[in-house]
Amino acid sequence: MNEYKQLVTTLRETQDLPSEALRSLLETDAADALLREAAEEVRRQYYGDAVYLRGLIEFTNYCKNDCYYCGIRHGNREATRYRLSQEEILSCCREGYALGFRTFVLQGGEDPYYTDEKICSIVSAIRTAYPDCAITLSIGEKPRASYQAYFDAGANRYLLRHETATEAHYRKLHPDNMSLSNRKRCLFDLKEIGYQVGAGIMVGSPYQTTEHLLADLRFLQELSPDMIGIGPYLTHAETPFCDQPNGSLALTLRLLSILRLMFPYVLLPATTALGTIHPQGRELGLRAGANVVMPNLSPVGVRELYQLYENKICTGEEAAQCRGCLERRVLSVGYHVVTDIGNVRREKP
Repeated sequence: MNEYKQLVTTLRETQDLPSEALRSLLETDAADALLREAAEEVRRQYYGDAVYLRGLIEFTNYCKNDCYYCGIRHGNREATRYRLSQEEILSCCREGYALGFRTFVLQGGEDPYYTDEKICSIVSAIRTAYPDCAITLSIGEKPRASYQAYFDAGANRYLLRHETATEAHYRKLHPDNMSLSNRKRCLFDLKEIGYQVGAGIMVGSPYQTTEHLLADLRFLQELSPDMIGIGPYLTHAETPFCDQPNGSLALTLRLLSILRLMFPYVLLPATTALGTIHPQGRELGLRAGANVVMPNLSPVGVRELYQLYENKICTGEEAAQCRGCLERRVLSVGYHVVTDIGNVRREKP
């Protein structure tokens, strides 16, 4: 145990470890309690006991891509598809603003219907109506000119999970018309334009190894994102990976703590996938170093249709409308929900 205590202390103090030492932490549960305690202390140093809310609006489940792990992949003929109009999206924002949300996350598949002109119109309308709010987009890989147009229209954050930093692993998760090099290009374009950028992975995705996780951590060090979104891989029956096992809750929580220590400033969500794999998954995520939750502002009638994986929690305390329920959950683990816009803090306050 002294060995692990020293590793955790060094990681906390230097935000880095040699790969062999990181591998040791990733592959054992012996240091989990030490990691969790250190991560919780570090997140309090940077963010106190604040938990930031992001209002999630899943505005389309159409997607042109056929990623092998995803329930809204183009090849899933069983999916019931939907798109929200600009007015429907603005209605979600109105409700969210009244509930205290100051960040809206527009998430969707890579849907060609939403041209750059449509996305810019939506973003501009939200920016005009809610100038004190952050607008986050999570709509996949685009040309740099598109990202610039969205930024100029008023978007200021962008989430794009890199999924894996290893080419061979990427090829096992995606069809041949997609490339890891292009995904990385997108992330660096977004940073150069001036977005607050989020990357991340699925923990326990098919064929993932410890070496892949180490490569992910090194890539994140190179990218230095403002947000890192991770959650356990969860299977979907209408994908080529339908027989693959779900990812591990324990490893996801371990990685959350490691990420908090390596990137003490980062905005780190306790994801819906965590809440899906375990009834107290998001509370456990907050205890492991996370400081963001993303309740669903989408219209009730479409929430169950945005199925990246099966058995997604779609009602009750996951929903934005049950803000009081969510606040009680957050309070139960020693934190409190704030209505702050919640910008990244690169330095300790």
